[in-house]
Amino acid sequence: MTKKDLVAAIAKETGLTIKDSGNALNAFVASVGTAMKKGQRLQLPGLGTFKVAKRSARVVRNPRTGAKLNVPAKKVVKFKAAPALDKSL
Repeated sequence: MTKKDLVAAIAKETGLTIKDSGNALNAFVASVGTAMKKGQRLQLPGLGTFKVAKRSARVVRNPRTGAKLNVPAKKVVKFKAAPALDKSL
């Protein structure tokens, strides 16, 4: 499903226009991004939980050349599906 498909589905379900549905989706994505930058969790019942996790620095090996590379620590977004979503699949 593409963003365009999702906007159309939201418009159909809610009775909003496609433009309003697109604006709502853009606002949702921006809000999620703001929450993730602050390190907050986002729980959506029936869908799942988004959270920020720290990935520690590590040394990896290039399989082609065998050279060792240092990968710096960074923050990543993790998603855990809600049990209801898991069961529906």
